Amino acid sequence: MTASVDRASIGLRSERGPVLGALMLATGLIAIDATILATAVPSIVRDLGSYQQFPWLFSVYLLAQAVSVPIYSRFADTVGRKPIIMLGIALFLLGSVLCGFAWSMPALIVFRVIQGLGAGAVAPMSMTIVGDIYTVAERAKVQGYIASVWAISSVVGPALGGVFAQLDAWRWIFWINVPLCLIAGWMLVRHYSEQPQKQQHRIDYAGAALLTVGLTGVILGLLEGGNAWDWLSLPSAVCFGIGIVALVAFGLVERRAAEPIVDLRLAARRLILTTTIVSLGIGALMTGVTSFAPAYLEGSIGIAPLLSGLAVAALTLGWPISAANAGRLYLRIGFRRTALIGLAIASTGAIALASVASWPNPFSVAAIAFVLGFGLGWSAAPTLIAAQASVGWGERGAVTGMNAFARSAGSAVGVAVFGAISNAVIARGAGPDDPATIVSASVWVFIAAAAVAVLTLVAAAFMPRDTVEEHSGEVGA
Repeated sequence: MTASVDRASIGLRSERGPVLGALMLATGLIAIDATILATAVPSIVRDLGSYQQFPWLFSVYLLAQAVSVPIYSRFADTVGRKPIIMLGIALFLLGSVLCGFAWSMPALIVFRVIQGLGAGAVAPMSMTIVGDIYTVAERAKVQGYIASVWAISSVVGPALGGVFAQLDAWRWIFWINVPLCLIAGWMLVRHYSEQPQKQQHRIDYAGAALLTVGLTGVILGLLEGGNAWDWLSLPSAVCFGIGIVALVAFGLVERRAAEPIVDLRLAARRLILTTTIVSLGIGALMTGVTSFAPAYLEGSIGIAPLLSGLAVAALTLGWPISAANAGRLYLRIGFRRTALIGLAIASTGAIALASVASWPNPFSVAAIAFVLGFGLGWSAAPTLIAAQASVGWGERGAVTGMNAFARSAGSAVGVAVFGAISNAVIARGAGPDDPATIVSASVWVFIAAAAVAVLTLVAAAFMPRDTVEEHSGEVGA
């Protein structure tokens, strides 16, 4: 089969093209939301309140996404992918409308939870459907289409966020999702049909509850410690104590559950364990930088939100450019080597960002962010597809969900840790309105991000050596 025939068989004009188009649009919902909010944080804070609370806007969204992903994945293996992704789009739509009408920071934080519950279905189901209808070799080419969504969103998202912030119309950041949700839902209803290999599953509600309580306790302790109360205080002890006990209980429950919400038995497989750890690191690194870099530039040198957004957009632009080409590389040299190259590039970028952070400059941030995003894009897709290719249809939803859960959990905890570092430095300095204090806080956040990047590279080195030939004809196995 020629390369031109290959492209024709998977393109938007092919038989599966309308489904691919619908998945690209659904992915666009999450892609734009990942980049559009950070640039408007200072405007939201001025309108609704506390700078110290802004990390919650990201953490609660990512927490809701993280804990719901495994639940959706189990249901998807029972009732099929389509009902779950439609539910996710509906929840994302509802959350977006409510966020647009938020009257206070606490209200906005609560409504972001609803958005996160929707994203928890949309993101992994899109990846799972791609895994169902395309072979590994085809997915290498499909990555180019999916990556184009992130490329467009990486420019449109920060630009829109910056424009809305400068016009003091940040609520449109959420209302812009309404037409996208409606169009994506309509396209999926019209074009996507499936014949699910229905399996009866027992949903692990106890595990889901313990995971939610555990992560919430830890994140609450991280974000409010040294802010709402002292680190060495009863509230801190209660938050961390409840969080740790709940997470330990979660691990014990998962070992005995017939069908655990996060199947820790999958982690006994070296490939699944290492790719999951890599996803944790990628989530923390990506969200940590994109969440704090705009506030760093705006708070230190007072540049406009639009310019800070475009500087950070370089990261999310580098990601899809490399992701679009990662497929060609891992089909030649394997998943592990491709991921190692990507994470080595990302680590170089993260270390460079920490090194120059004392001298805020949007051009240096943009250049380094591009390198960082380029490296992450070259590692995220190969690790996910390696995990998907190692299992059949009945486990693919769980494996994809575990990968998405790890990235979301890494993002949520990463933002909380970086937020705790930032708040601690600001509390010792002259406050969030002092440029020098913002620079100092950002330097320490970026140092922590660099450490995460290096540790993620080390984790990828433990992936099994591989070739892709044995999976080249697999689809829906």
